[in-house]
Order: sequence, then structure tokens, then C-alpha cells
Amino acid sequence: MLSGEQELAVMGEPAGSAPVKNAVIDIQTENPGRDHIVWSLFNTLFMNICCLGFVAFAYSVKSRDRKMVGDITGAQGYASTAKCLNIWALVLGLLLIIIFIIVPLDQGQVS
Repeated sequence: MLSGEQELAVMGEPAGSAPVKNAVIDIQTENPGRDHIVWSLFNTLFMNICCLGFVAFAYSVKSRDRKMVGDITGAQGYASTAKCLNIWALVLGLLLIIIFIIVPLDQGQVS
């Protein structure tokens, strides 16, 4: 027991005091999810096929702005679009890199 509680126990409650009610407030903080801004920046710098990385970066910034304002639904929508664009940019970028590596190797073996 704390010293204040001990004093209250020894002295007793003051006459005419109302019973103390405790209230517990449970604050639910929704996790708005990820905005994929780092992935979008990577795709903008290295895998910017058809400007998909740049567009994904724009949607990631919009998602972060919506999250700061408190619009969780809007943030999740923009983040979902950014994720989809990032996937497409990454897949197309990797395919293009693989094609540029394989095609010159095959031409050297044909001769």
C-alpha cells in the first residue's frame, strides 16, 4: 500500500464522502497499415519501368498524407494501389533485366 492509502486506512474515510468510482478508458488505435514508401522509392530509382515506380511513389505519399490526417480507409486504399503498382514495377523490371542478360548470351552461342 502507498503511504496515502495507509493514512486513509488508519484515519478512515471522511464522513459524508461519496464512494469513489473508477473509470477505465480503452483507446483503440487502428493500425492503418503500411504505406510502402521505401519500396516505392526503390522502384522509382531502380525499377522505373513505364513510370510505374514513380506512380507507386505518388500513391505511397498520398497514403502517408491520408494516414496523418486520420483517414484510415483512404490511406489503406492508396496503400493497396501503391502495393499493386510496386509489384508490377518489380516484376516487369526483373523480367527486363533477365531478358537483357539472356538474349546477348544466346546470340553469342548461335554463331
